[in-house]
Amino acid sequence: MTTADSGAAAVPALAARTAVVGGSPVREILALTARPDVISFAGGLPAPELFDAEGIRAAYDAVLRESPRQVLQYSTTEGDPSLRAAVAARLTTRGLPTGPEELLVTGGSQQGLSLLASALLEPGDTILVEDPTYLAALQCFGLAGARIIAAPTDADGIMPDALDALVAAERPKLLYLVPNFQNPTGRTLPLTRRRAVAEVAARRGLWIIEDDPYGELRFSGEPVQWVAGCAGAEDRTVLLSSFSKVLAPGLRLGWLRGPAALRRACVIAKQAADLHTSTVDQAAAARYLADCDLDAHLATVRDAYRERRDALLAGLADALPAGSSWNRPDGGMFLWARLPSGHDATALLPQAVARNVAYVPGAPFFAGHPDPATLRLSFTTHTPAEIADGLNRLSKALN
Repeated sequence: MTTADSGAAAVPALAARTAVVGGSPVREILALTARPDVISFAGGLPAPELFDAEGIRAAYDAVLRESPRQVLQYSTTEGDPSLRAAVAARLTTRGLPTGPEELLVTGGSQQGLSLLASALLEPGDTILVEDPTYLAALQCFGLAGARIIAAPTDADGIMPDALDALVAAERPKLLYLVPNFQNPTGRTLPLTRRRAVAEVAARRGLWIIEDDPYGELRFSGEPVQWVAGCAGAEDRTVLLSSFSKVLAPGLRLGWLRGPAALRRACVIAKQAADLHTSTVDQAAAARYLADCDLDAHLATVRDAYRERRDALLAGLADALPAGSSWNRPDGGMFLWARLPSGHDATALLPQAVARNVAYVPGAPFFAGHPDPATLRLSFTTHTPAEIADGLNRLSKALN
Protein backbone atom coordinates (compact mmCIF):
# COMPACT_ATOMS: atom_id res chain seq x y z
CA MET A 1 0.00 0.00 0.00
CA THR A 2 1.39 3.41 -0.96
CA THR A 3 1.41 6.51 1.19
CA ALA A 4 -1.33 7.98 -0.99
CA ASP A 5 -3.48 4.86 -0.57
CA SER A 6 -3.12 4.98 3.22
CA GLY A 7 -4.18 8.60 3.44
CA ALA A 8 -0.98 9.54 5.31
CA ALA A 9 0.70 12.85 4.52
CA ALA A 10 4.25 12.94 3.22
CA VAL A 11 7.02 13.26 5.80
CA PRO A 12 8.23 16.91 5.95
CA ALA A 13 11.55 17.62 4.25
CA LEU A 14 14.85 17.96 6.05
CA ALA A 15 16.37 21.42 6.46
CA ALA A 16 17.83 22.47 3.12
CA ARG A 17 21.18 23.39 4.69
CA THR A 18 21.90 19.74 5.53
CA ALA A 19 21.79 18.87 1.85
CA VAL A 20 23.80 21.92 0.79
CA VAL A 21 26.66 21.36 3.27
CA GLY A 22 27.03 17.59 2.94
CA GLY A 23 29.29 15.19 4.80
CA SER A 24 33.01 15.32 5.45
CA PRO A 25 35.17 13.75 2.71
CA VAL A 26 37.86 13.16 5.34
CA ARG A 27 35.49 11.09 7.49
CA GLU A 28 34.40 9.15 4.42
CA ILE A 29 38.03 8.39 3.52
CA LEU A 30 38.72 7.28 7.10
CA ALA A 31 35.82 4.82 6.87
CA LEU A 32 37.16 3.56 3.55
CA THR A 33 40.65 3.04 4.92
CA ALA A 34 39.80 1.62 8.36
CA ARG A 35 41.24 -1.80 7.46
CA PRO A 36 44.36 -2.66 9.49
CA ASP A 37 46.35 -3.41 6.33
CA VAL A 38 45.98 0.19 5.10
CA ILE A 39 48.72 2.70 5.93
CA SER A 40 46.79 5.93 6.07
CA PHE A 41 48.27 9.41 5.84
CA ALA A 42 44.69 10.68 5.66
CA GLY A 43 43.41 11.13 9.19
CA GLY A 44 44.54 13.79 11.62
CA LEU A 45 44.77 11.20 14.38
CA PRO A 46 47.14 11.41 17.34
CA ALA A 47 49.32 8.34 17.85
CA PRO A 48 47.32 6.08 20.21
CA GLU A 49 50.40 4.35 21.62
CA LEU A 50 51.51 7.74 22.98
CA PHE A 51 48.35 8.33 25.02
CA ASP A 52 49.12 8.42 28.75
CA ALA A 53 46.45 5.81 29.43
CA GLU A 54 47.79 4.99 32.89
CA GLY A 55 47.84 8.60 34.00
CA ILE A 56 44.37 9.24 32.63
CA ARG A 57 42.99 6.09 34.25
CA ALA A 58 44.53 7.08 37.58
CA ALA A 59 42.87 10.50 37.31
CA TYR A 60 39.46 8.90 36.71
CA ASP A 61 40.02 6.45 39.57
CA ALA A 62 40.91 9.30 41.91
CA VAL A 63 37.90 11.49 41.21
CA LEU A 64 35.47 8.56 41.25
CA ARG A 65 36.95 7.30 44.51
CA GLU A 66 37.13 10.64 46.29
CA SER A 67 34.08 12.57 45.08
CA PRO A 68 31.70 10.32 43.13
CA ARG A 69 28.57 12.25 44.12
CA GLN A 70 29.99 15.43 42.65
CA VAL A 71 31.63 14.14 39.47
CA LEU A 72 28.62 12.02 38.45
CA GLN A 73 26.16 14.89 38.96
CA TYR A 74 25.04 17.73 36.71
CA SER A 75 27.45 20.65 36.57
CA THR A 76 27.61 24.31 35.58
CA THR A 77 27.59 25.25 31.91
CA GLU A 78 30.78 27.30 32.19
CA GLY A 79 32.81 24.28 33.27
CA ASP A 80 34.70 22.72 36.17
CA PRO A 81 36.38 25.53 38.17
CA SER A 82 39.54 23.46 38.72
CA LEU A 83 39.88 22.70 35.02
CA ARG A 84 39.31 26.31 34.04
CA ALA A 85 41.90 27.42 36.59
CA ALA A 86 44.44 24.91 35.24
CA VAL A 87 43.90 25.99 31.62
CA ALA A 88 44.10 29.67 32.61
CA ALA A 89 47.38 29.04 34.42
CA ARG A 90 48.87 27.28 31.37
CA LEU A 91 47.82 30.14 29.08
CA THR A 92 49.26 32.71 31.46
CA THR A 93 52.55 30.79 31.68
CA ARG A 94 52.69 30.65 27.89
CA GLY A 95 52.34 34.42 27.58
CA LEU A 96 48.61 35.16 27.46
CA PRO A 97 47.40 36.41 30.87
CA THR A 98 44.07 34.70 31.50
CA GLY A 99 41.72 34.28 34.43
CA PRO A 100 39.50 31.20 34.92
CA GLU A 101 36.40 33.37 34.49
CA GLU A 102 37.47 34.14 30.91
CA LEU A 103 37.07 30.50 29.85
CA LEU A 104 34.19 28.28 28.79
CA VAL A 105 34.75 24.51 28.67
CA THR A 106 33.40 22.91 25.48
CA GLY A 107 32.94 19.49 23.94
CA GLY A 108 36.16 19.79 21.97
CA SER A 109 37.09 22.94 20.07
CA GLN A 110 34.64 21.87 17.36
CA GLN A 111 31.78 22.64 19.72
CA GLY A 112 33.38 26.00 20.38
CA LEU A 113 33.09 26.74 16.65
CA SER A 114 29.44 25.71 16.68
CA LEU A 115 28.67 27.88 19.71
CA LEU A 116 30.37 30.87 18.10
CA ALA A 117 28.41 30.34 14.90
CA SER A 118 25.19 30.38 16.94
CA ALA A 119 26.24 33.46 18.90
CA LEU A 120 27.64 35.53 16.04
CA LEU A 121 26.10 34.57 12.71
CA GLU A 122 22.78 35.34 11.09
CA PRO A 123 21.92 33.54 7.84
CA GLY A 124 23.61 35.41 5.01
CA ASP A 125 26.35 36.97 7.14
CA THR A 126 29.74 37.09 5.42
CA ILE A 127 32.79 35.45 6.95
CA LEU A 128 36.37 35.15 5.75
CA VAL A 129 38.54 32.04 5.96
CA GLU A 130 42.04 31.12 4.88
CA ASP A 131 42.20 29.24 1.62
CA PRO A 132 42.52 26.32 2.12
CA THR A 133 41.14 25.95 5.65
CA TYR A 134 39.91 23.44 8.23
CA LEU A 135 37.17 21.43 6.55
CA ALA A 136 34.89 21.05 9.59
CA ALA A 137 34.89 24.83 10.05
CA LEU A 138 33.50 25.15 6.53
CA GLN A 139 30.80 22.66 7.49
CA CYS A 140 30.00 24.54 10.70
CA PHE A 141 29.73 27.95 9.04
CA GLY A 142 27.82 26.48 6.12
CA LEU A 143 25.20 25.01 8.45
CA ALA A 144 24.84 28.46 10.04
CA GLY A 145 23.91 29.83 6.62
CA ALA A 146 26.99 32.03 6.33
CA ARG A 147 28.39 33.39 3.09
CA ILE A 148 31.97 32.09 3.12
CA ILE A 149 34.69 33.97 1.23
CA ALA A 150 38.27 32.82 0.82
CA ALA A 151 40.93 35.33 1.88
CA PRO A 152 44.12 35.29 -0.22
CA THR A 153 47.04 33.33 1.23
CA ASP A 154 50.59 32.37 0.34
CA ALA A 155 53.17 30.00 1.84
CA ASP A 156 53.12 32.01 5.10
CA GLY A 157 49.36 32.16 5.41
CA ILE A 158 46.90 35.04 5.13
CA MET A 159 48.18 38.22 3.46
CA PRO A 160 47.24 41.30 5.51
CA ASP A 161 47.15 43.85 2.65
CA ALA A 162 44.83 41.64 0.61
CA LEU A 163 42.79 40.98 3.75
CA ASP A 164 42.35 44.71 4.36
CA ALA A 165 41.05 45.27 0.84
CA LEU A 166 38.73 42.28 1.08
CA VAL A 167 37.27 43.41 4.41
CA ALA A 168 36.65 46.87 2.97
CA ALA A 169 34.87 45.41 -0.04
CA GLU A 170 32.85 42.60 1.56
CA ARG A 171 32.17 43.89 5.11
CA PRO A 172 32.45 40.46 6.78
CA LYS A 173 31.47 39.84 10.39
CA LEU A 174 34.39 37.58 11.28
CA LEU A 175 37.67 36.06 10.18
CA TYR A 176 38.49 32.43 11.00
CA LEU A 177 42.18 31.55 11.39
CA VAL A 178 44.28 28.51 12.34
CA PRO A 179 47.59 30.35 12.81
CA ASN A 180 49.76 27.54 14.24
CA PHE A 181 50.60 24.51 12.06
CA GLN A 182 47.39 25.00 10.14
CA ASN A 183 45.08 22.20 9.15
CA PRO A 184 45.43 21.31 6.29
CA THR A 185 48.66 23.04 5.23
CA GLY A 186 50.86 22.85 8.35
CA ARG A 187 51.96 26.48 7.85
CA THR A 188 52.38 29.02 10.67
CA LEU A 189 51.40 32.69 10.42
CA PRO A 190 54.42 34.94 11.21
CA LEU A 191 54.21 37.45 14.05
CA THR A 192 54.34 40.46 11.72
CA ARG A 193 51.26 39.21 9.92
CA ARG A 194 49.46 38.41 13.17
CA ARG A 195 49.95 41.98 14.31
CA ALA A 196 48.82 43.29 10.93
CA VAL A 197 45.70 41.09 11.02
CA ALA A 198 44.91 42.40 14.51
CA GLU A 199 45.28 45.97 13.24
CA VAL A 200 42.93 45.32 10.33
CA ALA A 201 40.34 43.78 12.67
CA ALA A 202 40.52 46.74 15.05
CA ARG A 203 40.30 49.36 12.31
CA ARG A 204 37.65 47.68 10.18
CA GLY A 205 35.48 46.24 12.96
CA LEU A 206 35.90 42.46 12.68
CA TRP A 207 35.68 39.47 14.98
CA ILE A 208 38.56 36.98 14.85
CA ILE A 209 38.21 33.30 15.70
CA GLU A 210 41.70 31.98 16.45
CA ASP A 211 41.63 28.18 16.46
CA ASP A 212 44.77 26.70 18.06
CA PRO A 213 44.55 22.93 18.63
CA TYR A 214 48.15 22.29 17.50
CA GLY A 215 50.13 25.12 19.16
CA GLU A 216 51.77 22.92 21.81
CA LEU A 217 53.07 20.51 19.16
CA ARG A 218 56.03 22.65 18.06
CA PHE A 219 59.17 20.76 16.95
CA SER A 220 61.44 23.67 16.04
CA GLY A 221 61.61 27.43 16.28
CA GLU A 222 60.16 29.72 18.94
CA PRO A 223 56.46 30.00 19.84
CA VAL A 224 54.66 32.90 18.16
CA GLN A 225 52.37 35.24 20.08
CA TRP A 226 48.67 34.51 19.74
CA VAL A 227 46.60 36.96 17.70
CA ALA A 228 44.51 37.29 20.88
CA GLY A 229 47.53 38.92 22.53
CA CYS A 230 48.26 41.40 19.72
CA ALA A 231 47.43 45.08 20.15
CA GLY A 232 43.97 45.96 18.90
CA ALA A 233 42.65 42.41 18.88
CA GLU A 234 42.16 41.84 22.61
CA ASP A 235 38.47 42.77 22.65
CA ARG A 236 37.52 41.03 19.41
CA THR A 237 39.43 37.73 19.33
CA VAL A 238 38.09 34.38 20.53
CA LEU A 239 40.78 31.76 21.16
CA LEU A 240 39.80 28.10 20.85
CA SER A 241 41.82 25.03 21.76
CA SER A 242 41.42 21.41 22.72
CA PHE A 243 42.79 18.58 24.82
CA SER A 244 42.41 16.28 21.81
CA LYS A 245 46.00 16.68 20.60
CA VAL A 246 47.71 16.90 24.01
CA LEU A 247 45.81 14.27 26.05
CA ALA A 248 43.33 12.24 24.02
CA PRO A 249 40.63 13.10 21.46
CA GLY A 250 38.21 10.62 23.04
CA LEU A 251 37.86 12.96 26.03
CA ARG A 252 36.11 15.50 23.76
CA LEU A 253 37.29 18.40 25.90
CA GLY A 254 38.13 21.86 24.64
CA TRP A 255 37.81 25.46 25.74
CA LEU A 256 36.94 28.92 24.53
CA ARG A 257 38.55 32.17 25.71
CA GLY A 258 36.78 35.35 24.72
CA PRO A 259 35.30 38.72 25.68
CA ALA A 260 32.62 38.61 28.37
CA ALA A 261 29.55 39.49 26.29
CA LEU A 262 30.37 36.98 23.57
CA ARG A 263 31.32 34.34 26.11
CA ARG A 264 27.93 34.81 27.82
CA ALA A 265 26.17 34.37 24.47
CA CYS A 266 28.13 31.13 23.95
CA VAL A 267 27.07 29.94 27.43
CA ILE A 268 23.43 30.40 26.45
CA ALA A 269 24.02 28.57 23.16
CA LYS A 270 25.71 25.73 25.05
CA GLN A 271 22.82 25.46 27.50
CA ALA A 272 20.54 24.93 24.51
CA ALA A 273 22.94 22.39 22.99
CA ASP A 274 24.00 20.10 25.85
CA LEU A 275 23.59 21.91 29.22
CA HIS A 276 27.25 21.27 30.06
CA THR A 277 30.28 19.19 29.13
CA SER A 278 30.68 15.83 30.91
CA THR A 279 31.30 16.46 34.62
CA VAL A 280 33.42 13.36 35.21
CA ASP A 281 35.58 13.94 32.15
CA GLN A 282 36.30 17.52 33.21
CA ALA A 283 37.10 16.44 36.76
CA ALA A 284 39.46 13.72 35.52
CA ALA A 285 41.23 16.15 33.18
CA ALA A 286 41.67 18.65 36.02
CA ARG A 287 43.03 15.91 38.25
CA TYR A 288 45.42 14.77 35.53
CA LEU A 289 46.77 18.31 35.15
CA ALA A 290 47.23 18.52 38.93
CA ASP A 291 48.90 15.12 39.42
CA CYS A 292 50.84 14.56 36.18
CA ASP A 293 53.49 16.46 34.25
CA LEU A 294 51.75 17.35 31.00
CA ASP A 295 54.80 19.22 29.71
CA ALA A 296 56.99 16.12 30.11
CA HIS A 297 54.37 14.04 28.31
CA LEU A 298 54.20 16.59 25.50
CA ALA A 299 57.99 16.51 25.15
CA THR A 300 57.76 12.77 24.46
CA VAL A 301 54.96 13.30 21.96
CA ARG A 302 56.82 16.08 20.15
CA ASP A 303 59.98 13.99 19.88
CA ALA A 304 58.01 11.14 18.31
CA TYR A 305 56.13 13.40 15.93
CA ARG A 306 59.32 15.19 14.86
CA GLU A 307 60.89 11.85 13.97
CA ARG A 308 57.78 10.86 12.00
CA ARG A 309 57.63 14.18 10.17
CA ASP A 310 61.27 13.76 9.19
CA ALA A 311 60.61 10.21 7.96
CA LEU A 312 57.79 11.46 5.76
CA LEU A 313 59.87 14.33 4.40
CA ALA A 314 62.79 12.01 3.69
CA GLY A 315 60.74 9.79 1.40
CA LEU A 316 58.50 12.22 -0.46
CA ALA A 317 60.91 12.87 -3.34
CA ASP A 318 60.76 9.20 -4.30
CA ALA A 319 57.06 8.74 -3.52
CA LEU A 320 55.51 11.65 -5.41
CA PRO A 321 55.74 12.27 -9.16
CA ALA A 322 58.66 14.34 -10.43
CA GLY A 323 57.88 18.03 -10.22
CA SER A 324 55.85 17.75 -7.00
CA SER A 325 56.38 20.21 -4.15
CA TRP A 326 55.72 20.22 -0.41
CA ASN A 327 56.40 22.25 2.73
CA ARG A 328 58.28 21.53 5.97
CA PRO A 329 56.06 22.37 8.96
CA ASP A 330 57.65 23.34 12.27
CA GLY A 331 55.09 21.33 14.22
CA GLY A 332 51.56 20.03 14.24
CA MET A 333 50.32 16.95 12.41
CA PHE A 334 50.22 17.72 8.67
CA LEU A 335 52.19 18.73 5.64
CA TRP A 336 50.82 20.00 2.35
CA ALA A 337 51.92 18.72 -1.03
CA ARG A 338 51.16 19.60 -4.63
CA LEU A 339 51.45 17.23 -7.55
CA PRO A 340 52.56 18.58 -10.94
CA SER A 341 49.98 20.51 -12.95
CA GLY A 342 47.57 18.20 -14.70
CA HIS A 343 47.42 15.71 -11.83
CA ASP A 344 44.20 15.29 -9.86
CA ALA A 345 44.71 14.00 -6.31
CA THR A 346 41.04 13.03 -5.97
CA ALA A 347 41.07 10.99 -9.18
CA LEU A 348 44.30 9.26 -8.12
CA LEU A 349 43.10 8.32 -4.64
CA PRO A 350 41.45 4.99 -5.69
CA GLN A 351 44.82 3.88 -7.11
CA ALA A 352 46.42 4.60 -3.76
CA VAL A 353 43.70 2.80 -1.80
CA ALA A 354 44.13 -0.20 -4.10
CA ARG A 355 47.77 -0.25 -2.92
CA ASN A 356 46.58 -0.07 0.73
CA VAL A 357 47.74 3.50 1.31
CA ALA A 358 45.72 6.70 1.61
CA TYR A 359 45.92 10.49 1.78
CA VAL A 360 43.36 13.30 1.74
CA PRO A 361 42.89 15.22 -1.52
CA GLY A 362 43.24 18.94 -0.97
CA ALA A 363 40.27 20.15 -3.02
CA PRO A 364 37.58 19.92 -0.26
CA PHE A 365 39.57 22.25 2.00
CA PHE A 366 39.18 25.23 -0.35
CA ALA A 367 36.44 27.79 0.13
CA GLY A 368 37.47 29.43 -3.14
CA HIS A 369 38.61 27.82 -6.36
CA PRO A 370 40.07 24.41 -5.43
CA ASP A 371 43.48 23.23 -6.55
CA PRO A 372 42.94 19.59 -7.63
CA ALA A 373 46.67 18.81 -7.55
CA THR A 374 47.00 19.34 -3.78
CA LEU A 375 46.88 16.78 -0.98
CA ARG A 376 47.25 16.65 2.79
CA LEU A 377 49.51 14.10 4.45
CA SER A 378 49.43 13.37 8.19
CA PHE A 379 52.60 11.98 9.75
CA THR A 380 51.55 11.33 13.36
CA THR A 381 49.78 7.98 13.36
CA HIS A 382 52.50 5.68 12.02
CA THR A 383 56.06 4.80 13.01
CA PRO A 384 58.96 5.81 10.74
CA ALA A 385 59.18 2.22 9.43
CA GLU A 386 55.46 2.19 8.62
CA ILE A 387 55.77 5.60 6.97
CA ALA A 388 58.57 4.28 4.73
CA ASP A 389 56.38 1.31 3.77
CA GLY A 390 53.45 3.62 3.08
CA LEU A 391 55.55 5.89 0.88
CA ASN A 392 56.75 2.89 -1.10
CA ARG A 393 53.12 1.94 -1.73
CA LEU A 394 52.28 5.54 -2.63
CA SER A 395 55.13 5.64 -5.14
CA LYS A 396 53.75 2.58 -6.91
CA ALA A 397 50.28 4.12 -6.97
CA LEU A 398 51.23 7.58 -8.24
CA ASN A 399 54.17 6.77 -10.51
